Amino acid sequence: MTTFEDFGLDEGILEGIDMMGFKSPTPVQQEVIPVILANKDLIACAQTGTGKTAAFLLPLIHKVQQNKALRGVNTIIISPTRELALQIDQQLQGLCYFAQVSSIAVYGGSGGSEWDLERKALSEGADIIIATPGRLKSHLVHGYALLENLQHLVLDEADRMLDMGFIDDIRMIISKLPATRQTLMFSATMPSDIRKLAHEILHAPEEITIALSKPVDGVMQAAYVLYETQKLLLVTHLLKNKNLPRILVFASTKADVKNLHIALRKAGLNAEAIHSDLTQPQREDVLNRFKASQVQILVATDVVSRGIDVQNIDLVINYNVPGDAEDYVHRIGRTARAQSSGVAITLINPDDQVKMGRIEQLIKSEVYKCQLPEGFDPGPEYIPYRARKTGGQKKHYGQHKNGNARKGNSGKRS
Repeated sequence: MTTFEDFGLDEGILEGIDMMGFKSPTPVQQEVIPVILANKDLIACAQTGTGKTAAFLLPLIHKVQQNKALRGVNTIIISPTRELALQIDQQLQGLCYFAQVSSIAVYGGSGGSEWDLERKALSEGADIIIATPGRLKSHLVHGYALLENLQHLVLDEADRMLDMGFIDDIRMIISKLPATRQTLMFSATMPSDIRKLAHEILHAPEEITIALSKPVDGVMQAAYVLYETQKLLLVTHLLKNKNLPRILVFASTKADVKNLHIALRKAGLNAEAIHSDLTQPQREDVLNRFKASQVQILVATDVVSRGIDVQNIDLVINYNVPGDAEDYVHRIGRTARAQSSGVAITLINPDDQVKMGRIEQLIKSEVYKCQLPEGFDPGPEYIPYRARKTGGQKKHYGQHKNGNARKGNSGKRS
């Protein structure tokens, strides 16, 4: 059985690993760490919850310590959101507790004093910079960053950064970096745009794929088939009297998050919401209280679907079926982290049946459909597709031609 000691990491890093409570390397860590230590470029496809952050942080911390004589910034890690940048920095600080490595998280939404600290770190040379693309670009246009000795560039959640429209920012940032460097790209999915970018910026990369598009082992998946008007009542019903320390509810729109938050609070539940209308300090405060178990239920938009890093989430509820089948895997990956188990429940209205059918095709498994609780009107029948009369092809649909959803028992499949 592989151990962290087998990688030949610095003794201080091993002490940090022990302090963080890591017992043995995850599969992605076993494959990724040796590649990074061997100075090879890498493109790694790994879903959330597999330990990929530590997979690149551990060898980078080790390598930074080996190059202390070099002046300036050693490593830049680019992540799509402020939340993720902060969480990477927090994990880095824990792993570096017994190692001499300096770092700073560089992200937007902060004040002038933070900008000055970021400028000082970039101009004087912090070892590791964890940054969001827009904020880093804003610094680099001024030309004061010491990047001539940069050794490593990491693009984390590369597919999410492309989805958020950061491709031009990333290309501009890369144009400011030394051509000779080690580049590491991590992505949960591997669409053609990601492969094109990888071809542009990576040199003869190793390719590693870990558990692509498969739910993390230990997630018990279930779903309710219902009408949109039944959702608020069902979620309130499901969460009442639930003795679970941490519950995460994802909704696709800010309006749904706000409405659900209000309904849960009216029902006397300990719930908070996080969405783009909150300031960065407010969002951090909500996340920190959720991590500390001061808040039982967190209702969130997709802004935190990959960024949040909270251990032991007991239940994840998808208030809406994710638009991208891959996002379903990431959302339910918030539970059943590492060796723990968890439950993921998805609410499927008639319009979302097509999307849920595609998700089931992707994960090669039918998600169990629960009957609605006693006292609820019957939900629609779950028929995400039906065979055409000609040609034997399948037609996806969620409603009758007249626009009325089918009626029937929520747990049945035709």
